[in-house]
Amino acid sequence: MDIKKTVNLSWDAFDELRSPRPETNDFDKVVERAISRRGFLGGALAIGSGAAVFGSSLFPAAARAQTGAFAFTPIDIGTGFDIGLPEGYQWKPLVRWGDALWSEALDSYSPETGVPVAMSDKVFGENTDGMELFEVDGHVLLAINSEYVNPGINLPEASEGVPASAEEVTLLKNLQGVTVVEIADSGNGFEVVVDSPYNRRITHETPMTMDGPVAGSELVRTNADPDGMSPVGTMNNCGSGLTLWGTYLTCEENFNGYFGATGDYTETEGFARYGIAAEGRYAYETFDARFDLSKEPFEPNRHGWVTEIDPADPESMPVKHSALGRFKHENAAMVQAADGRVVVYMGDDERGEFMYRYVSNGIYSEGGATDGLLSDGTLYVARFNDDMTGEWLALTPETTGMDMAEMLVFARIAGSKVGATSMDRPEWIAAHPNKAEAYCALTNNSRRGGEDMPVNAANPRPANDFGQIVRWRPEGGDHGADAFDWDLYVMAGNPEVFDDAMAGSENVTPGNMFNSPDGMIFSTDGMLWIQTDGDDSNEGDFAGQGNNQMLVGNPETGEIARFLTAPNGAEVTGLTWSPDRKVAFVGIQHPGGQWPDGAGKPRSSVIAVWRDDGATIG
Repeated sequence: MDIKKTVNLSWDAFDELRSPRPETNDFDKVVERAISRRGFLGGALAIGSGAAVFGSSLFPAAARAQTGAFAFTPIDIGTGFDIGLPEGYQWKPLVRWGDALWSEALDSYSPETGVPVAMSDKVFGENTDGMELFEVDGHVLLAINSEYVNPGINLPEASEGVPASAEEVTLLKNLQGVTVVEIADSGNGFEVVVDSPYNRRITHETPMTMDGPVAGSELVRTNADPDGMSPVGTMNNCGSGLTLWGTYLTCEENFNGYFGATGDYTETEGFARYGIAAEGRYAYETFDARFDLSKEPFEPNRHGWVTEIDPADPESMPVKHSALGRFKHENAAMVQAADGRVVVYMGDDERGEFMYRYVSNGIYSEGGATDGLLSDGTLYVARFNDDMTGEWLALTPETTGMDMAEMLVFARIAGSKVGATSMDRPEWIAAHPNKAEAYCALTNNSRRGGEDMPVNAANPRPANDFGQIVRWRPEGGDHGADAFDWDLYVMAGNPEVFDDAMAGSENVTPGNMFNSPDGMIFSTDGMLWIQTDGDDSNEGDFAGQGNNQMLVGNPETGEIARFLTAPNGAEVTGLTWSPDRKVAFVGIQHPGGQWPDGAGKPRSSVIAVWRDDGATIG
């Protein structure tokens, strides 16, 4: 594998090149059998409306129409290198890759060369992703993930996108991880508070600790940490979560690509299932033995966890919570069971992998102790049944035949052993704030088609290039219940190009169509904000869909409206609001062109969005 050819691949394409997923998908088969049993599938693609298939309460409109029941006028697609918003809304950059967090780094960013290595841990990182807002003693803080870096943008031109020295590896390490930054509105909108005592960078080199059943296990012991209690760094921080007690959950996703081998090593079943191989994506292993599988074969097991950070305490040590399982975490949606136990929903973002739920043994009460709530509990995986019901299957030594540490380190293997339903890249999970139901974005699956992965009502096209959002409601309205009912909230598609099932469900129209739902979060009014990370070529099957975007969905009526369009080349990812809900903070990752400066390198950024009339927007 030529590293010069892989560094610019998407993580999905990188994983497919390294470790092709099986051409089967249990969720497809579940939906296919369910639709077949009900007699809804009258012909190869004659599925009718989503309402007919999944319940009339979903899509009451008889045709592809919207009532316009939103607090904004939906906008057209965007195709250029700018932000599109409804009339009456404005935006500005809040913080960009390379912006200083401390005075010593002011003016260190160069439009031509980027950030010098000496300042790389003192500026805002690259490729923003999940984020959450916190209020601490009158201060407003944002915790923001920086998922990955673009070596071709960050490294000297002579390096050709591949680190040529340990110093260049350090540069890449420092521009990833998590940023905690104070922001304030001094009369000109929110801005970064440079030199705030709360400002913090957490990178691939930050000391951490681990709790739960895996802590101290031989599976996470290394030469530098023979006790297996002190992992270093958090990486490929994708989605995020907010705990009930006001701390930040950062989720480690595509950690596998950071490891490689300079010598011989033994490939295990666990390496294969997690896409860990001799060829690294960033050449870390060439300059840092910690990432060399031939020297530290257990180092990868120390990554792929949900990690908790306390933004209120810059001196606190981040904690990797092993009880929540190791896989390619997208985000972590925390809710509370009826009896007070903590519940965390999680997706594993790779084709054919699973949805998970963690349930604590202890009870949470506001202001009470939180020790053990994320280290002592049970991890479950989801199974979807033909009759539109489902169940959470407990992962235990008894159900999996694995010891506790092995089961959590290799949660994917454990999930397969208990018969979990494989899914189409489970991305963000969002829990409704006002009732017991949750949604998961299944972003896409390019391998659909053929005998092993037939088209069906959930994915009625030769290749699932558009994606869908699955919804479930726990039995008795209790997130702690093991049983649930499920349906589909939307199947994305293109009704301008197709007049069959590839047009999507009935709540997809020429005016709101999109592909590849990814990020999702609810606002306090119960509206579902949907962010996309898909094909923005605006050609072929995707003609008329324009750039990636952010939409707002009404779970009660099924209506969906486009609110924001991103610069071409960008993904929209990460969303939170100011304390008064009058400003939305939105992440724009890997933009194209020269956005947002209009010159020099493209800079991933968090932008602030507000209404001209000062009203709330979420």
